[in-house]
Amino acid sequence: MDSEDVTVTPGPASAEAVEIWTDGGCKPNPGAGGWGVILRFRGVEREMSGAEPVTTNNRMELTAATSALETLKRPCRVVLHTDSEYVKNGITRWHQGWVRRNWRNAAGDPVANMDLWRRLLDAAKGHEIEWRWVRGHAGDVMNERADVLATAARKALTGV
Repeated sequence: MDSEDVTVTPGPASAEAVEIWTDGGCKPNPGAGGWGVILRFRGVEREMSGAEPVTTNNRMELTAATSALETLKRPCRVVLHTDSEYVKNGITRWHQGWVRRNWRNAAGDPVANMDLWRRLLDAAKGHEIEWRWVRGHAGDVMNERADVLATAARKALTGV
């Protein structure tokens, strides 16, 4: 279940950034999961969310970030806030090694969630992205709102 597609299109060569907050989760993990996104540009906010019947926390976190970036129709500056160290470290530190090793991790095993990592890398192309980690459930208002969206999407899918 996905919310309607929302387009955020910043002006050309704008020094302003699209701010994005993402969250995802499952209950139980693995199990039914949801993701939520808030995009803000020039004071205008858009919310998106979706859910999967069988997934993991990491897949929902990746889906949130990817879905947000896929809504951007032109290259732009982005500040993406995530409470997932897995997403932040994967996109800023680990993915170059995975690509060099033909999508194998340091132990030589296939990278988990490779399909979503490839989709995220593709969605990030052309954008100047600052990846910011925020502590989850620690009072960050926008992170809490993204969590509410993710939880509501999961509950709408499962009824609980």
